[in-house]
Amino acid sequence: MERLFERHDAYLSIVSMGYVRNIMQQINWNARLIVIRGPKGVGKSTLMKQYIKSNFEAGDRHVLYCSADTNYFTTHSLLEVAEQFVKIGGQWLFIDEVHKYPRWSQEIKEIYDLYANLHIVLSGSSLIQLNDGQADLSRRVVMYDMPGLSLREFLRLDLGLILEPISLDMLLEKSSHFCAEICSQCHPLEHFSRYLRYGYYPFYFEGKQEYEDKLENVVNYIVDVELTKHRNMEIGNTRKVKALLQVISQMTPYEVDIAKLSKATGIMRTTVLKYLNYMEEASLIRRLFTDRKRVTDLQKPDKIYLDNSNLLYMLCMEKPEIGTVREAFFANQLASSGHTLEYAGYKKGDFRIDGELVIEVGGADKGFSQIAETEKSFVAADTIESAAGRKIPLWAFGFLY
Repeated sequence: MERLFERHDAYLSIVSMGYVRNIMQQINWNARLIVIRGPKGVGKSTLMKQYIKSNFEAGDRHVLYCSADTNYFTTHSLLEVAEQFVKIGGQWLFIDEVHKYPRWSQEIKEIYDLYANLHIVLSGSSLIQLNDGQADLSRRVVMYDMPGLSLREFLRLDLGLILEPISLDMLLEKSSHFCAEICSQCHPLEHFSRYLRYGYYPFYFEGKQEYEDKLENVVNYIVDVELTKHRNMEIGNTRKVKALLQVISQMTPYEVDIAKLSKATGIMRTTVLKYLNYMEEASLIRRLFTDRKRVTDLQKPDKIYLDNSNLLYMLCMEKPEIGTVREAFFANQLASSGHTLEYAGYKKGDFRIDGELVIEVGGADKGFSQIAETEKSFVAADTIESAAGRKIPLWAFGFLY
């Protein structure tokens, strides 16, 4: 145990408290079993260590942070660590990268059932499964999905601007006032294009020159390791899946042709649909349907986006189509702030939000003709700084979380 505590101290000694993301306040840390899920690189490990540093004194042995992705766990089990930790008075056990430990769900279930006074906080891949057929944790766990940075959070880290998030209802109701308040502190359009290309993953601030290389490594890891391990994707198809991602990066969202994707990648049509489902689970893409309630795993989506605009810029061999960039950004920010997105329908608008309102995304000249007959509808327009009636700057939707 002392070896684990030494590493615990080393990890905490270098974690920065300069900025703590809002998701910290959204998590019910008193729950007995918490899972923080998200793609590699969004800051799950940092969040866990920041919580410990904020709530426990240095050297406090009632709390332990460890990573399942270390050599220690090749010769020691999670169950063994929990047992020894509880015996010396341990109360809070944080396990990072838990999905990299074989049989993690069975052992966590046993730990949960054995030690009623132990709080367990886990971090894992977006593909983590709470019911693997041998251990069902779904009734025990409180799950949180952690996205990358919003535009608001990017500006906080990049410029030091302390700007509070706004709810979608408030943004739509008081867009002019909100935009004027933000513009009094910065020129958002000056930084928006940089965010679209580099701002979603926090490791941008660790080394700006290496950002795209790191992002490519994230994609390769998800495809080569996580999809093959957690979704049993054939290893021989990993190159084809990467080709599929590149094809998607060059598509316009309203041109979803599964037969074309199948031909371009050499993957059978039904397998393409299955892999699209996997890639959405892994936070690589986002599928849009006209009615999410009736969606099946092998249903053809009405639109496909890469999960965020940074992936789009990195994967696209040429400069991505600006309309696709805009829609990918909008979809990402709305979904990451907890809203349900659907395709509004041909000639009815780009997005239906929470089954109620319709928002069309476009450039500064985008009008209302396409959504004229929709009562609760708005335009999210790029390259404008101020709101005018139901036309709201696209960048403003980056302040929802």
